[in-house]
Amino acid sequence: MVDIKFVKTHPRITLPRYESEGAAGMDLRAFLDTDICIAPLERIKIPTGLKLEIPQGYEAQVRPRSGLAVKTGLTVLNSPGTIDSDYRGDLEIILINLGSENVIIKDGERIAQLVVAPVIRADIQEVKELSPSKRGSAGFGSSGVN
Repeated sequence: MVDIKFVKTHPRITLPRYESEGAAGMDLRAFLDTDICIAPLERIKIPTGLKLEIPQGYEAQVRPRSGLAVKTGLTVLNSPGTIDSDYRGDLEIILINLGSENVIIKDGERIAQLVVAPVIRADIQEVKELSPSKRGSAGFGSSGVN
């Protein structure tokens, strides 16, 4: 368990929460004064009214909600979006409508999910060559489809 601190920028905002016992992500909600219409292929930043503090050694990943994606075509554009442990600004969600119809977002609607994950930082090493492997440089599609 890791502690994530949230600041609500307005009293009517609901803190994120896990919606089921086994949920990996906590749902994030839109914080809007008026409904927003997202046209097909339009992208928009949706505020949550939250700021957060993540402990060093962790990140928060913003991910789409599968039900919203399959029903409307709405998804998180930079999925997963990464929130670094040293960020203290407003939490906004970049949504894109990949569907064929307009989608209306209402205040308080669950629009994305937040997954907290540990971060492993790499030790960068410059070398003259890489060690061989069975696959080598075989790229896209090289392992087949079955």
